[in-house]
Amino acid sequence: SLAVLLDKVAVDDSVRAVIITGAGRAFCSGADTDEMIGGPGDGPHKAGSGGAEDLRRGFKLAQRVILGIHKMEKPVIAAINGPAVGAGFDLACACDIRIASELARFMAAYVHVGLFPGYGGTWLYPRLFGSAKAAELMYTGNFMEVDEALSFGFLNSVVSEGELIATAEKMARRIATGPPVAIRLAKTMMRNGMSMDLETSLEMSAAAEAITLSSADHIEGMAAHREKRRPWFKGI
Repeated sequence: SLAVLLDKVAVDDSVRAVIITGAGRAFCSGADTDEMIGGPGDGPHKAGSGGAEDLRRGFKLAQRVILGIHKMEKPVIAAINGPAVGAGFDLACACDIRIASELARFMAAYVHVGLFPGYGGTWLYPRLFGSAKAAELMYTGNFMEVDEALSFGFLNSVVSEGELIATAEKMARRIATGPPVAIRLAKTMMRNGMSMDLETSLEMSAAAEAITLSSADHIEGMAAHREKRRPWFKGI
């Protein structure tokens, strides 16, 4: 399952960037949620779900994916090959970088079936789109097309279907050649900084910069700059 894979790559130092994409025509739809978290029958909407405890357990399993991406120190790239609907939209929202094909579109579909957006939408949408657009997405369940998503800054780029994976891989390679410690600290600070005041953020930033100033990667970066060559960052 995706949750298990995320747990593995989070602690694998040989992995410096992660790409998530859909296996079929869609990036991820609401119907894909069970497979996303652990296989058919494991999700909160499985047929014949039991009482409240079974439902709570199912949601916690699905939420592991969103939290796994959010807490992972490594950048996660969404290569959005098609529609991202319901939990699939929230999955895309949780990623750090989003590259979409022209076939992608987005919907917070919960309202169509009388459900609350239980996979982080009420936290993610306002931060990505602002409160007014977030409200529209949640209250209407209207599709958002790629052009509009790009105009909101939700997408980094839109490419043809045939170029999607190559574009995502190029981005991942670019990130992977960078200094891992500095990049991981930057992601952590960006995510945590949204809940900090400016003074606290500056204090944490000073501590993070002190870590990078004493790192071997900083020494290598400065040496490469002086010697006019590409740096070789090892993540220490």
